[in-house]
Amino acid sequence: MRTHHLPPVLRQHLAALRMLLVFTVLTGVTYPLLVTGIAQAAFPHQANGSLVTTHGKPVASSLIGQSFALPKKNPGDPKEELGPDPRWFQPRPSAGGYDPMASGASNLGPNNPDLEAAVRKRRAAVAAFDRVSPASVPVDAVTASGSGIDPAVSPAYAYEQVSRVAKARRLAPARVRKLVAEHVQGRVLGFLGQENVNIVELNHDLAGLM
Repeated sequence: MRTHHLPPVLRQHLAALRMLLVFTVLTGVTYPLLVTGIAQAAFPHQANGSLVTTHGKPVASSLIGQSFALPKKNPGDPKEELGPDPRWFQPRPSAGGYDPMASGASNLGPNNPDLEAAVRKRRAAVAAFDRVSPASVPVDAVTASGSGIDPAVSPAYAYEQVSRVAKARRLAPARVRKLVAEHVQGRVLGFLGQENVNIVELNHDLAGLM
């Protein structure tokens, strides 16, 4: 079709349409396929969701925190709160119940009285649960992450839970402490962020000790 005989306005629209089709193919098909191919070839584990498997079946993602709680005594009661299971290392609190679809923080400021009351309540609960002094409870044990699904805690909070987990599982504390030490991850590139322990991966390997 000869476009030079068409009106200028129509020629401009046809040129724009051709550019739209070209960039749709480049950015909507070619580029995603290229990136996906590189990711699958170079980083297949990360590209597929960093899944944690048991007996070949995916059971979690190491990127998403989750609750390790006791089952409800009254499953039909929506107001009943889940209690932490002493057999597992516990993650940080979550403002969204560890739901990836409700990721987010409480947005309460550090001087908000509701947050201060929640922190005091959590500190007392964690201290009683782990049988430690309230003063020794790390800050990440009583405050939620910005996403609400952070799977990591500080090494201090992980080590604090060793005695309780070892007693609940009838394991030697030294054995459980060694497992925690093996899961301490250093700073990214040696200087970004802080050392941390991925609770999802730690609990997965803890189950393997049995």
